[in-house]
Amino acid sequence: MLLRSPWSTSAIDKIATGNANLLILVGRILLAWVFVGSAYGALTNFSGSVGYFRSLSVPAPVLFTTFTVALEIVMSACLILGIGTRYCAVVMFLFVLSATAIGHRYWEYPAGAQQIGQYNHFLKNITIMGGALLMFVTGAGRFSLDRRLTG
Repeated sequence: MLLRSPWSTSAIDKIATGNANLLILVGRILLAWVFVGSAYGALTNFSGSVGYFRSLSVPAPVLFTTFTVALEIVMSACLILGIGTRYCAVVMFLFVLSATAIGHRYWEYPAGAQQIGQYNHFLKNITIMGGALLMFVTGAGRFSLDRRLTG
């Protein structure tokens, strides 16, 4: 006779598998939310965003800011609608990896609040990259244009 572990995950497994498509949709929307917020912030304070990139010595900061905002909008739309999801996941991973390398080098800041803030952004970006990898593996799920377009 097998003893059931108090840590049995059968109920959790049933919830996850029974609601997988809905949960993937929610996950896509939550993952997109960070890009929607970032794009909105950059659009409403474009000169501040340009100034930030200028302070990082990014070449052509106006063009860079424009490209970044456009890419964030496209990635958000693709995630929310579930279209080109796996391609979007790869682009998102590379985008966030680049953003982390360019903008969140926490080790270059003096110890204190600035370094802690940059470290938190660094960790957030690592987490987003993990989400991008999960989207790459799972795809968009049933509630997506990807699914509708492929039948």
